[in-house]
Amino acid sequence: MATVFKTFLNNDAASTRTMLHESVPITGSIISGTYADANIKNYSHGLFQSVYDYPYLSSSANHIFDITCGYANTSPLSASAVTDGVAASDIKDKISMYNQMAQVLAGHDVDGNILEFDQDGNIAAGGTKLDAIYVLNFARLLAKDEIKKGSFTLQLATGSTNAPVDFSELLTISDYGAINSYYVNSPAAEYGILYTSSADIAADGTSGVGLLYYQAGIAVITASVFDQSQFYSSGDTYSASLSASSIETNADGVRNRMYNVEFNNTTELNSSIYFCRVNHNEYNYSANPTYLSSSKIVVKEQTTDAPVSYVTTVGLYSADNELLAVAKLSEPLKKDPNNELILRVRLDY
Repeated sequence: MATVFKTFLNNDAASTRTMLHESVPITGSIISGTYADANIKNYSHGLFQSVYDYPYLSSSANHIFDITCGYANTSPLSASAVTDGVAASDIKDKISMYNQMAQVLAGHDVDGNILEFDQDGNIAAGGTKLDAIYVLNFARLLAKDEIKKGSFTLQLATGSTNAPVDFSELLTISDYGAINSYYVNSPAAEYGILYTSSADIAADGTSGVGLLYYQAGIAVITASVFDQSQFYSSGDTYSASLSASSIETNADGVRNRMYNVEFNNTTELNSSIYFCRVNHNEYNYSANPTYLSSSKIVVKEQTTDAPVSYVTTVGLYSADNELLAVAKLSEPLKKDPNNELILRVRLDY
């Protein structure tokens, strides 16, 4: 237990932040094919579908992402669903899923109404809304603290194909330019616009096909990204499927058209660095009882020898001298009146 304490000065402590990135590739063969859908979990509530990297009943399976869909109650698809005689529960579920995602990611206006997803991110200016969407909600295991800006790529088959899907023509969706251009007017923190090419960035905010929420790890894709063609197993167009088929059926359609998903995740590592300065006249004696034997310093052969100690541990204490953290040196450092030490202690959290 320490008996002598030294107070840090203002220039003895510093804080740093380090971003660690991992590449996360998710191939279409895992999403639909390799495990014959044994890695796809559907729920009795029918509100979303979960995708795993292995058959989900296995203890070694890891959750990858969830898929759902929905539309705003102002969307033409909502009206067409009523006209087509779709079950009221299906309409309610899709509107509820849209509202749930929108209130978390887009927020509310001054009157407390849920905002719709905005195509160009400029909510105050109005503009085109994404009123019919598919949502990919990536697991925390993959996204970590956030998705790295400018690293997200989603490849989809969007043409007039049914089962099996033809991947000869792919549409690539990415958050082009997001490193220097992203938005912060969301309750879910930062988000970027998804485009089909880098040239679309300058198209006056009319070419966005979705939104990517970096800290939340959620991608919102407009349903209109698909051609008006046969949607996977239902044989309907995407709009007919979205309005008339269940969320599960729509999730199957989107999932089976996904060729590849790739992004870099981010782990934010915050550090506090303390510079422990040991002057020439400090800590030359040890408080360890074994330092003395018969009232003599065991490391001195003669009484005229300079005192000497070996530093092995650094303790960080609170203002009332309560031990908070301990740092061990890789090897003992010799300390005597002829030298000074600066020990760098780093706490990561």
